[in-house]
Amino acid sequence: MNKNFETKFTAWAFIIAAILLWGGWFLSPHNVGEYFVASDFESIGESVWYWIWMFRFHIFGWVTMGIALFALWTLLFNSPHRIVMMPGIGMLVVGTFTIAIAAAFYYNYGAWGVGKTAGKSATEIKEFMDGILFTNQYVTCFVRFGRIFSGVGLVLLGVGFLKGNIVNKALAWFTILLGAAAMGIILGIPEYYETYKPLFHVKVVWLLLMGFVILKNGIRVSAKTE
Repeated sequence: MNKNFETKFTAWAFIIAAILLWGGWFLSPHNVGEYFVASDFESIGESVWYWIWMFRFHIFGWVTMGIALFALWTLLFNSPHRIVMMPGIGMLVVGTFTIAIAAAFYYNYGAWGVGKTAGKSATEIKEFMDGILFTNQYVTCFVRFGRIFSGVGLVLLGVGFLKGNIVNKALAWFTILLGAAAMGIILGIPEYYETYKPLFHVKVVWLLLMGFVILKNGIRVSAKTE
């Protein structure tokens, strides 16, 4: 088992990502759904600066997750099973930052919309909501594909974990099943949003487990052979 500065940095990156994602979510005074509705802006406006800061923490949770994955990449670079894990981490990174970009839209439009709808009539608010509908629909595709890309990445990474005995088998299978569930829900259920909601929290649990397992046990990596 390798337990050194590199593994500790990677472990804490996973743990901090989980804290930021969960903290931003649970401490936020209002969480936006799949689409903005007029009542969102009223709720956000009740404590707009606090909401902004909580959303910033949440977005930086996705960014820190990306950092953790890049760090994991360096730890696994010499593994003979890197042919499976490297593409998996790559897909996870793409999916994670796609979701982060989508989250940035909700953050920006949420804060902007408070000012645009304040003191407006119902007709004016409806016109504003109609005006952002196209963009909202486009960003929903970002969320959907980010989650699918992440699911593919988790499956590949989990398979590499299992074949290379990188982490314990329970965590390896958890990684595979989480990725398969993400893809299955999005591809198999037309109105997937409500069904998918718990998987965000399951992913945060996965981040915590990755962090604690790496912190406690390190990483098993055999040198690559030619």
